[in-house]
Amino acid sequence: MNVEIECTPEEARRFLGLPDVSKAHEVYVETVINAMKGVSSPDQLNSYIKQLAPMGEMGLKLFQQLMEHGTGAAMAGFKAGTGNKG
Repeated sequence: MNVEIECTPEEARRFLGLPDVSKAHEVYVETVINAMKGVSSPDQLNSYIKQLAPMGEMGLKLFQQLMEHGTGAAMAGFKAGTGNKG
């Protein structure tokens, strides 16, 4: 059985009962943009990003691991589905 639902992200958020965090997102993005305006080196940028990220450096590492695992799983599924090995 396959069920496809076409909706906007906003409609999906409301349907699932998730909170509207658009205002918090705007404030977060504005804070990051303002912080980056004063950056004079890559090390300083890295420091700002670690401070502004949810849960700090631990949150960044968790997000990175999530993305790596998701990419790996997607590639494994792609290779298995197409018969490609490697």
